[in-house]
Amino acid sequence: MPEGHTIHRLAQDHAERFAGRALRVSSPQGRFAESAALLDGRELDTAEAHGKHLFLGFDGPAGDWVHIHLGLFGKYGFGPVPAPPATDTVRLRLVGREQYADLRGPTTCALITGAEKQAIHERLGPDPLRPADDPDRAWARISRSRTTIAALLMDQKIVAGVGNVYRAEVLFRHGIDPYRPGRDITRAEWDAMWRDLAALMREGVRLNRIDTVRPEHTPEAMGRPPRVDDHGGEVYVYRRAHLPCLLCGGEIRTADLAARNLFWCPGCQPR
Repeated sequence: MPEGHTIHRLAQDHAERFAGRALRVSSPQGRFAESAALLDGRELDTAEAHGKHLFLGFDGPAGDWVHIHLGLFGKYGFGPVPAPPATDTVRLRLVGREQYADLRGPTTCALITGAEKQAIHERLGPDPLRPADDPDRAWARISRSRTTIAALLMDQKIVAGVGNVYRAEVLFRHGIDPYRPGRDITRAEWDAMWRDLAALMREGVRLNRIDTVRPEHTPEAMGRPPRVDDHGGEVYVYRRAHLPCLLCGGEIRTADLAARNLFWCPGCQPR
């Protein structure tokens, strides 16, 4: 499932390509056809993200929003016009003067009202990529919880947008054992993790990939081969199970936690 930086990048891509322009809106697959007909010919006002949720705002008195959640299988593609004939897997197609966008396989693609959109925001935790979001809201939940910090970071009601990669990497970068209960995390540790997540995810938006190693630990700095993985980017522990830690040389461990694979270094993240 895409992490939050990908959704913020999609919001940015939509704003750059389509904002302020009347769009042709269709649903070749048919599952969004009725809503697409209501939007066809209207201007896209804005695009925004909260965690793993994308919102496309269209002009008009109704204040309509398209709510998109990619889930595990959703894919977005952009290209220049003229758009090729759409396949029957395209749930939503947007066509502007110069660009088009196709959405395939999302968990959610729905036309919602402003009130419904606000309800989604209210059930999500603060997002490190939304400048106005308050990390104190997350801290209030974490500091009282007996649940492991690794599980809490993946709970979108507590912190929105953090997925398996950022979870593993930020815990490593701060030397925190993933099995520590939330209530055993200090406020200073949480503030440092929040700032780090915000910085790492901003870089993820900029580069459109996840890189989490510090400059002194890049392949060039360490004289090591670059990572070869379909997720791209340089990381410390994610999907490096049984390989030596880049810092201490110990074996990277993996285990199942909250239905996802957890990765950590026992040497650098002691109990």
